Amino acid sequence: MTHSAHMHPDDIRSQFSAAMSVMYKKEVPLYGVLLDLVADVNEATLRRRPDLQADFERTGELSRISLERHGAIRVGSPEELHTLRRLFAIMGMAPVGYYDLSVAGMPVHSTAFRPITDASLTHNPFRVFTSLLRVDLITDEALRSEVAAILSRRNIFTPGALRLIERAEQEGGLTPGEADLFVSEALETFRWHGQASVNAETYERLSATHRLIADIVSFRGPHINHLTPRTLDIDTVQKEMPARGVSPKDVIEGPPPRACPILLRQTSFKALDEPISFPATDGTLEKGVHTARFGEIEQRGVALTRKGRALYDRLLADVREKGGSGSTASDYPTRLAEVFRDFPDDYDDIRQQGLGYFRYTPTDETITEDVTTMPPEALVERGYAIATPIIYEDFLPVSAAGIFQSNLGGQERRSYAANANREMFANALGADLIDEFDLYDAAQARSVEATKASLNERSSTVAKSF
Repeated sequence: MTHSAHMHPDDIRSQFSAAMSVMYKKEVPLYGVLLDLVADVNEATLRRRPDLQADFERTGELSRISLERHGAIRVGSPEELHTLRRLFAIMGMAPVGYYDLSVAGMPVHSTAFRPITDASLTHNPFRVFTSLLRVDLITDEALRSEVAAILSRRNIFTPGALRLIERAEQEGGLTPGEADLFVSEALETFRWHGQASVNAETYERLSATHRLIADIVSFRGPHINHLTPRTLDIDTVQKEMPARGVSPKDVIEGPPPRACPILLRQTSFKALDEPISFPATDGTLEKGVHTARFGEIEQRGVALTRKGRALYDRLLADVREKGGSGSTASDYPTRLAEVFRDFPDDYDDIRQQGLGYFRYTPTDETITEDVTTMPPEALVERGYAIATPIIYEDFLPVSAAGIFQSNLGGQERRSYAANANREMFANALGADLIDEFDLYDAAQARSVEATKASLNERSSTVAKSF
């Protein structure tokens, strides 16, 4: 078999994300309502903002707006995470970033599996925020051992999926027919199962320790707990959700509304109470209810540099220090807006102060000079280049925790100390975690070099014509 016979990972990812969306709409019909609302708001926003549409067309990102979504999954053991990493690799998705959610009272740490090249992101930016249970944070030794034993008995992957993962690794990819089968088999890992794998008494003990632990441990698979379309106007979506029969969480997580969006803003509809059943000792099934799955919406803005992120983190810490209830406080949006006045809300200012990443493209301006050593800002000032924000492709740990907490009833505020363990996570993963800032640095640098090469080529052509 030749390599040319293999289906491109980007195409497998597109097929998988589309299939995931169809499956989730069947399992959670409100997700379909959310997709329709986001599509309507995005269409209206682009009509109202022709400048925004022009930017998307210039950078080739217009077509990806309707594709934009991320999923989230929570696994229980290092072995499960390791195999997920191999599964996502077939779809061209690599682990980017490390997120310690223990600081926000969540007994998990996480990464985002996503495409990492410009071309792959443009083709389909589907990403999966993936969390691993911190069994080491369960203080009850007996319960910790019981959780480990429960997890050791389950296999969240079908035999067919495992065979196709091995085949892809051995052969360097999958044929279209194999890819079809792979998508079908892989979906089974993310599918909802309404019967718990533990009895009701065990479920209650897990839930009493932390409801996230119960969600991760109590089922035979780590069901996808939400999918997230991307909106261009999250405030309008938040306001319109009730009119569509969808109950939103009280506060949008992330930065406040801005003329120039930064990083990531997220909201969601409240988690569903779903009927489940527990196996009883007499062989019958006992009825119960589980609350975990929900629908989320995101709005993405410019990716921030290390300097910009440091400013963002400091301002967010100032907001939270001034109120004792975090983002659940009634005055939180007001405090957030006031504090974030110290973050520039103009793309030129953000770029000139080195707070954000931008993609540079050449203009049609006549040029007769060599720009090889010219800094990017000079290219813009002289009209040789246009700078367009590079979209943030990653996540914010405080926002992720806020979404999790709001969908656990807002009561899961366990007092875990900050307990990051990147090395433990990487060992479980079986691979290094990619630094998101390195990716944005490289993307910006590539655009600068490509722009300079194009300008110099044009300058040389003009010179030869005289």
